[in-house]
Amino acid sequence: MEGDDEIRQLIAPYRGKRGVLIQILQEVQNRYGYVSRDAVSAISEETEIAESEIYGVASFYSQFKFKKIGLHQLKVCLGTSCHVSGGESIMVSVEHHLGIRYGSTTDDDKFSLERVACMGCCGLSPVIVIDGIVYGKIEHKKLVKLLNKLSKVEDDKRNTKQ
Repeated sequence: MEGDDEIRQLIAPYRGKRGVLIQILQEVQNRYGYVSRDAVSAISEETEIAESEIYGVASFYSQFKFKKIGLHQLKVCLGTSCHVSGGESIMVSVEHHLGIRYGSTTDDDKFSLERVACMGCCGLSPVIVIDGIVYGKIEHKKLVKLLNKLSKVEDDKRNTKQ
């Protein structure tokens, strides 16, 4: 995991300033992809803000993650429109295909899966967002093609590096 020295370097520009906790959390998340326990401890030591307060602030905002996320982030909408249009079935299909439950990351750190209450794309339901790209009116065949394509791209990258 990240070292205390790296965290302290990220925090250095904010020392002595008030109201910068969110910026510090964003810096840590941008660097590591999530806010680890080690990071919270280092932030607490450097800023003299209680760990409980840091967790309170970070957990209030959905942008902050406390677990490492995968290279590809998948968000399945389960709002009313998507649910009625088959969103739950899409979620089950993704979970089965990746071998994980929502809120998890695959063992190879390729994919993270989240369920979302509403993406605001009700006219396109059911919706899945993959790496920030919205795929509407998603059907199982198209979903499997997308997931296989992402897996193949990653496998090709890995094979090219060897």
